[in-house]
Amino acid sequence: MVDIRIHNQDFSLRARIDDSEIGRRIVAALPFHTHARVWGQEIYFGTSLQVELPPNAQADVEVGDLAYWPPGHAFCIFFGPTPDSEGDRPRAAGPVAVFGRLLDDHRPLTFVKDGELLEVSLA
Repeated sequence: MVDIRIHNQDFSLRARIDDSEIGRRIVAALPFHTHARVWGQEIYFGTSLQVELPPNAQADVEVGDLAYWPPGHAFCIFFGPTPDSEGDRPRAAGPVAVFGRLLDDHRPLTFVKDGELLEVSLA
């Protein structure tokens, strides 16, 4: 397990990446300096990674999950309902592979605007 930091000029959140193949590849690709895309209460951004999903991939995730979405080669941060949700739980646009989890309170993410600069780095 590896701890990372997701931050910008207004906040800094800690997260933990698991020891899965996707988790190890995410850690190896750090740092990311990227512009956030906002989809409901999900922030995502493209990466250079091209990873196949494991058999247990699914669209239903939990608040605080970090996941990889193959169509966008995207790093996703889920912190509430998305346009595909039914109820209060997040739901990805398609199957994702969860590779980590936020350790800190997710509420600062609610203020992130589409296109805002984020950095993801080792903690």
